[in-house]
Amino acid sequence: MITVKLLDESDLDLLLSADVSVFDDPIRPDLAKAYLAHPDYLIALASDGDKVVGMATGLYYFHPDKPLEFFVNEVGVAESHQRQGIAMRLMQTLFNAARQRGVRYAWVGTEDDNLPAKALYTRLNGKGQAMAYYEFDLGD
Repeated sequence: MITVKLLDESDLDLLLSADVSVFDDPIRPDLAKAYLAHPDYLIALASDGDKVVGMATGLYYFHPDKPLEFFVNEVGVAESHQRQGIAMRLMQTLFNAARQRGVRYAWVGTEDDNLPAKALYTRLNGKGQAMAYYEFDLGD
């Protein structure tokens, strides 16, 4: 049975136990601890028994001319557990937490060729639009 949980600071060990296929890179304990401690960052995990098989992250932000918004940063589900509605449940968990904090607008971006993500966001009643994406290397 799949369970979904919004994490808090007491869940560091659970986060560190996540399947490596759920995240892009290995989890760094120092960053995981800081992430869980930050009041504007959310992470929801999906577990199958004692194995973490999915995650979704996001953050609250505001701007001087806009009310509090929620940005969904990343959604990932282990290949072994895809197409079971886990990503939908993870997103709904984040959205419910955002609503409780008074957020009325959330957004997420994805690559144009990421058809599974686009299908998920459409099922969640998201309205897509074409956007340009730029990356900046700020290293030396």
